[in-house]
Parts: sequence; C-alpha cells; structure tokens
Amino acid sequence: MVRRRFHRGALALLALVILAGCGKAAKKGGGLSIQQRLEKAEKETTPDRQATGYLRAARAQLAAGDKSGARESARTAFDRLKQEGDPGAMAPRLVDAAAFLVEIGDKKAARDALLLAVERSEGMSDPVRQATVVADSGAIAGDKAKGIGDTNLAKELLAKATALADAVEERFRAEALAAVALACTRAGQADAAAEMVGRLEESARALEEPRAKAEALAAAAGVRARTGKGEEAATLLADAAAAATSIDRPEGRAYALLAVADATAAAGDTPRALELLREADKAANKVADPAAQKTVMDKVRTTMGALEKQ
Repeated sequence: MVRRRFHRGALALLALVILAGCGKAAKKGGGLSIQQRLEKAEKETTPDRQATGYLRAARAQLAAGDKSGARESARTAFDRLKQEGDPGAMAPRLVDAAAFLVEIGDKKAARDALLLAVERSEGMSDPVRQATVVADSGAIAGDKAKGIGDTNLAKELLAKATALADAVEERFRAEALAAVALACTRAGQADAAAEMVGRLEESARALEEPRAKAEALAAAAGVRARTGKGEEAATLLADAAAAATSIDRPEGRAYALLAVADATAAAGDTPRALELLREADKAANKVADPAAQKTVMDKVRTTMGALEKQ
C-alpha cells in the first residue's frame, strides 16, 4: 500500500487587517479584498476548491466584523461541498466547514456538515485519513466549548473512528490511533482517551521496523504532550529517537528523525528538536538518489528554518 508518512501539517497563519465594510473591504497594505476573495472562490474549477475559497473569505469577513456575510459565505461553502467530488478532498473540507459554522453559531448546519463528512469519508482510499476525518468529526461533535456539545453523537462517531483505526494495516495503525486519541480528548471523553492512548503506545512498541517504530512512538509522544503528560512524552520521545538513530538507510533515518523532531518541538523542547533536525539533515545529505535527497532535505530544512525563527 502506498501512502504518505505522518503528516506534519505546518499551517501558515495569515494576519488579516480588514477595513470595515459589508463583504467588500480591502486588506490594508495590499492583497485581495473580501469581494475579490469571493470572486476568486467562484472561479475555482472544483467544488472543494470553491468551498476552500469561500471559507477563506468567510474568515476574513468575520475578522472584519461582518458576521452575516461570514455566515452566508460559509453556507455557500457548505452548499458546494454537497456536490459530487473527490471524497478525499471533500470530506476534510466538510470538517473545516463544520468547525467554522460552529464558530459563527450555526450548530445545526455544522452537525449536517459533520454527518456528510463521515458519509463522504467512506469513499476515501486512505484508511488513516478516513479514520482521521471521522475522529475529527467526533471531536467537533463532542467539544462543549468549541463544538456542538452533542455527547451521544460524539460517542457514535468516535466508536466508528476507533473501528476504522483498528482495521488499518499495522504499519500505519499508530497514526490512526493517535488521531482518535486526540479526538477523544477534545470531545471530553476522558476514559476513552486514556484507553486509546494506552493502545497507541502498545501498538507503537509492538512494531519491529525501526522507522515505523520511531514514527509511531513520536505520534504517541505527541498525544501525551497535548494531554499534559510531559514526563511520559519525554520517555516516548527518547525511545523514538533511539529507534530513529538505529536506522542504517539514510533516507529512512532522515524521515524518522524528522518525525521525532516534530513531536519534540510540539512538546516544547525546541533546542532538542533542532539537534534532531541537524542529525536528519546529515542523513538526508547521504541519500544517493538526487530527487529523493532534494525532497527530504527540503522538508528537513523547511522545518529547521521555521523553528529557528521562533
């Protein structure tokens, strides 16, 4: 089965300074006005791209104080996502739409978006991403502060996500379990979260292949760190680093060290993360294939550059 490694998801935050207006304000200092964002969204060629554009415009409208305009744009995004399209693109965007609909107070539409996201996820080819979409839907459903606050729906969706994670190939199961564990935490399902984290660590430690073990332990550490278990996270990160440094093949060693560095940075230890990234860079420099070397070196150095700026 061919699929990507643990996604790191470096998110760029756009600082929008919008002049007051009803959906036509311009961004101070240049850039697209809200009206231009709406027009650009409409010109996109696929429903998921159109929805992404409308959600960006909606966020700008909300930042400008135009809540009614933001609601209209968000609903337009949701309408576009009801159309036929690639499930792998549509389902995650539906989760994004649901999160924003909750933010503007439209919980009914948010619930509908979550249910459609789960339905569309059934057509996804990547089982880890499918489990993640369903888990994220459960998190939003159960979150009482930033979600719908529907405990029963959350339990239903998280149970489905757990079943999907359990069915994932062992090599990649830890990533799926990590997504479910974090979702249980966000949804306020403390007992389920504790059980899932335990299973995640067990799954990670059972792996024999060093790269898979390093990446899975890093994922488990990430969950521990996000749930306030710093000591447990540190132990897992140490074990993950040991697994990564035991890899002989340069490319695998570089990617494994990158995963551990990401988790280490997320746990708040930037100096150690940079140390691991320097080791990853050395390994990447030894990759024989030029194209493969460039790919991994770019990823390592991009991450390193972002951390050095902090």
